[in-house]
Amino acid sequence: MPAQKPAPRTPPTQPPLAHLLRPQSLDDFLGQQHLLGPGKPLREAIETGQVGSMVLWGPPGSGKTTLARLIANYTDKAFEIFSAVTEGVPRVREIIREAQQRLATEGRGTILFCDEIHRFNKAQQDAFLPYVEEGVITLIGATTENPSFELNSALLSRLRVFVLEPLAPEHIADIVARGIARLDADAETDLVLTDDALELVARHADGDARRALNLTEAVWHHARNALPRGAREIDADLVTRVLERRIPRYDKSGEQHFNLISALHKAVRGSDVNGALYWLARMIDAGEDPLYIARRVVRMASEDIGLADPRALSLALSAKEAYHFLGSPEGELAIAEAVIYLATAPKSNRAYTAWQQALAAAREHPAEPVPLHIRNAPTKLMRELGYGRGYRYDHDEGGFAAGQEYLPERLRGASWYAPSRHGFEKTLGERMNWWESVKRSAVSDKDGKE
Repeated sequence: MPAQKPAPRTPPTQPPLAHLLRPQSLDDFLGQQHLLGPGKPLREAIETGQVGSMVLWGPPGSGKTTLARLIANYTDKAFEIFSAVTEGVPRVREIIREAQQRLATEGRGTILFCDEIHRFNKAQQDAFLPYVEEGVITLIGATTENPSFELNSALLSRLRVFVLEPLAPEHIADIVARGIARLDADAETDLVLTDDALELVARHADGDARRALNLTEAVWHHARNALPRGAREIDADLVTRVLERRIPRYDKSGEQHFNLISALHKAVRGSDVNGALYWLARMIDAGEDPLYIARRVVRMASEDIGLADPRALSLALSAKEAYHFLGSPEGELAIAEAVIYLATAPKSNRAYTAWQQALAAAREHPAEPVPLHIRNAPTKLMRELGYGRGYRYDHDEGGFAAGQEYLPERLRGASWYAPSRHGFEKTLGERMNWWESVKRSAVSDKDGKE
C-alpha cells in the first residue's frame, strides 16, 4: 500500500493588526494627553510603578486595555487579566488566593485587570472589596459604561476614575499610517493611502483605534487584489467599496440614551431646528423606540413651549398618535415635524414654573381650610354652618368676576403664573390684567354699596 502524502500544513494565522501594533511604551501611546501628557499625575504614577486601584472609562478602541498592559510593563507586580464577559466570581477568588500567596511568600503585589467590569452585577462586584481595601490586589477595571451607573458605590469609592476620550482624527490617521506600513513591511509591498482615503478611514473609525486598524487591514487586502499591476495608491473610491455601514454608538438603557435625549430636548428649548433634527435622527437611526421619543416631545411641548403656543401640545400629541397609527418609517416623519414646530415655536416655561410653585405651596400648606363662601352646601346642616354663604354667582352679575377670594386665608395674594411677553402668553397676560381690573371694579362697587 503506497504511503499517504502528508496533509498540507496550514499557514499560521496572522494576529490581528490591532494586536500587532499595540504600543509597548507610553511614548508610543497616542491620544489621552489629558491623562498621559508630560507631568500628568497618572503618567507619573505609571512611570514610577506606584499606581493605585482605578477604573478606566472610555468608548471602544480608546486604549483602555492597552493602557492597563502598559501599566504592567512599568511595575514589578504580577499582572493578571480577567474578563467579566467570559469568567465569573470563582475565577476572581482563585486569582485572589494566588495573589495572597504571592504577597505572603514573595512580598510581591498583584494587579488584577478586569475587562468589561460593568458586566458584573453590583453584588458580584463586592467580591473585590475586601482585597482592594487590604491591598492584596490593585484593581484596574475597564468599562465602556458610566461607572456611576454600573459600579456599586462601595467599590467606586475605592477607585480613581480616569475618563478616556475617543481618539482625535489626527491620531487615528497616524495609527492607520502605521498599520499600512506594517502590512507593507510584512508582505514586501508598497501600498499607500491617498489623503482623501486616509481621511475617510479615520472618519469612519469614529475615534476607535481598533476599528480603524480593522478597516485598514480590510482595505489593504482588498487593494492588493483590486489595484492594477504596478499601481500603489489606495484612493477614497476603493475605500468606499470596502467600508461597511457605520454602526452608531448607542445604548438604549445607558448613558448614550440619556445624553442624546438630553441633547434633543435642549436643542428644541434653544430653538435650534438643525440641532434638534440631528439628535432626533441619531436616536432613530440607532434604534431608539420612536414612541419613547414622542412621549418626550410631548413633555417638551408642555414644559418649554407651554402657553406661549398652546397648539404645540396638540401637535405633539398628534405626532405621537400618527406614529402609533403608521409605525416606522412613515410615522417618524410626524415626530420630526413636531420637533421642527417645537423648535421654531415661541418658548415659555411660565406654566411649568407656576405649577411647581403651586405644588410647593400645596405641600407646605396641605391642610388649609376651603373658604366658607366657596364650599359646597348640599345639606341643610352645611348651609346652617355657613357653607356657601356669601357666594356670588358670576353669571348673575353680567358674566364677570365678582371679585371674590378663592385662596385660603394664609395664601391670599399669592401669584404663581406670570405670563411672558412671547407668543400667545402675551394675550393671556392681557386677559389676566383685564380680569384683575374687572375684579377691582367689582370690589370697589361692593365697598361703595356697603
